[in-house]
Amino acid sequence: MQRVRLALPWFAENGWEPVVLAVHPDFVEGGVRDPLLEKTYPAGIRVILARGIPQRLTRPFRIGSLWLRCGRALRAAGERLLREEKFDLVFFSTTQFGSFTLGPRWKRTFGVPYVLDYQDPWVNDHYARTGQRPPGGRLKFALSQWSGRRHEPRVLREASGVISVSDAYGPQLAARYPWFDASLVSVLPFGASEADIELARAHPPVRPLVPVGDGFFHHVYTGRGGADMSVALTLLFRAFKHFRETRPEAAARIRFHFIGTSYAPPPLGRESVMPIAHAEKVADHVHEHCGRVPYFEALHYLATADAIIALGSNDPGYSASKLFPCILARRPLLVLFHRDSPVHAFLQRMESSAACIAFTAAPTDNAVIDRIEDDWFSHGGLRRTPVLNDGAFTPFTARAMTAALAAVFNQAASVR
Repeated sequence: MQRVRLALPWFAENGWEPVVLAVHPDFVEGGVRDPLLEKTYPAGIRVILARGIPQRLTRPFRIGSLWLRCGRALRAAGERLLREEKFDLVFFSTTQFGSFTLGPRWKRTFGVPYVLDYQDPWVNDHYARTGQRPPGGRLKFALSQWSGRRHEPRVLREASGVISVSDAYGPQLAARYPWFDASLVSVLPFGASEADIELARAHPPVRPLVPVGDGFFHHVYTGRGGADMSVALTLLFRAFKHFRETRPEAAARIRFHFIGTSYAPPPLGRESVMPIAHAEKVADHVHEHCGRVPYFEALHYLATADAIIALGSNDPGYSASKLFPCILARRPLLVLFHRDSPVHAFLQRMESSAACIAFTAAPTDNAVIDRIEDDWFSHGGLRRTPVLNDGAFTPFTARAMTAALAAVFNQAASVR
């Protein structure tokens, strides 16, 4: 949703008139309402909301999939629009990959080309390679992967454009399908909006999860957790534990807050940070709120944090997009990502002074642990506000990213 929302104010100046088709929020299980989001929509944007089967009717059968419950209603609403009006393009921007299968159907029926947005891999062998438990459990994940392997080839073959948040996804698709040309994928991270940060800063939560003015130094991480974050978390906590052993008085004031770490709705969310904090014996300094929070509430915690932590996955293909709000918050920033992640090249290009540390697959890498302890905890990195090169960051703003997205649309619409 965020890519489309951030692009809405800038489509018109790039020659496109958007109509948004989405599932009604009442049918999104665990969805968090955020009225501030609507304040960012430009006037006159048409939003059509499709309904489906309420989750209360399917949960007794352990069915929560948004696509299974609402895909048919979304398809009907889309086909009604396509019959009644003239559209130049359909843009699928969601991780509900079942919706991608509508692309070939609508292209065949209505002659409209489509563009796919890979925000995550549709077919993903990460959990099979690592043995980690996938989100939602092994059975549900296996079924989603079976569906992906069945449908992805045809959907890709007929697509008129493909964009992705990571430069790893194109080569992955080409390795899986020899006929696919990786160069056809346009890598476009989500655009960044400084206006979002300012709006969030001005609206504190009614019941904040991070205390204010209590004399402690609060680190904040917002976003998902999961087994694939285990290396970064272990390295961070071990570095802090070593720091606490040498400087217990300074460490006593430090707290870590991990907010919104589970995709599952309450009370189904599972903690993924606290088990590691307990294993590393630093749990008394760590708080995990695994339930989702509104987008602007999460941004508020970043904008007002004493320091921000940005942690990467064990998978080096993890996107840099989640880093943008952390940078725009202009707070002391620790970036801990896999050494092969594009995040490191991005921060070099930004000439960022954030504390950026690379890790490999080893949670026992003493060199990385020592560097986190030295650079961040012992020598004051946690109190240095990084300098942002605004000129270098301009290509990653929502306005610039929308112009790049519109260029993909123009090319796709010209080839039917």
